[in-house]
Amino acid sequence: MTMRDFDYQQLDDLIHSRIRLAVLSVLVSVDEAEFTFLREQVHATDGNLSIHLKKLDDAGYISVTKQFVDKKPQTTYTLTRKGHEAFEDYVDRLEKMVRKP
Repeated sequence: MTMRDFDYQQLDDLIHSRIRLAVLSVLVSVDEAEFTFLREQVHATDGNLSIHLKKLDDAGYISVTKQFVDKKPQTTYTLTRKGHEAFEDYVDRLEKMVRKP
């Protein structure tokens, strides 16, 4: 890749946010994650994390399961195939941008 091929605009803007990138990085390494686990891993507030999770869900990058466990609400998140492919593509493009020729 030459500097002429360097095109940061090829990076997925949805993933490029620090919190969304962190969420996907966590989800790619686990089968599923509860909201509280994600909050602890990415060091975000409930409200901020919720907004980013909604954007990932709307894009089809994650799936959301809401249920009650011992009469308490529990929300879990999993990475979808589309999300996994988008994450891999993001990482590949980023590696190509920073790799020395």
